[in-house]
Amino acid sequence: MKQIACFALAIGSLLAWPAADAANQPCSGRKGGIAQCDGDTFICNDGSISASKKSCQATFGGRQGLMAAPKRAAPAADGSCNCRSGTYCTGPRGGVYCLSDSGNKSYRRK
Repeated sequence: MKQIACFALAIGSLLAWPAADAANQPCSGRKGGIAQCDGDTFICNDGSISASKKSCQATFGGRQGLMAAPKRAAPAADGSCNCRSGTYCTGPRGGVYCLSDSGNKSYRRK
């Protein structure tokens, strides 16, 4: 009986442990994780921008590999504003966005 109680306690503690790490992170879920930083903005593996209010530079402390130099240049000659390249377009009502890998607009938060 004592072994069953110890086993139940061990299983219960293992099931409760991941809940502490279940907080949302930038680019979590379908976005596939963080690909790189564009200044304070997180660029996700699916090519979109994270809506996180955290600072990417502060999170990674300037660590090389995730940091990319921000490019605030005008869109490419073909009119594309790819999130991975760091180029942004401005919409007709002033929204700043870029295009994810799937071609969807990903807006920067204000």
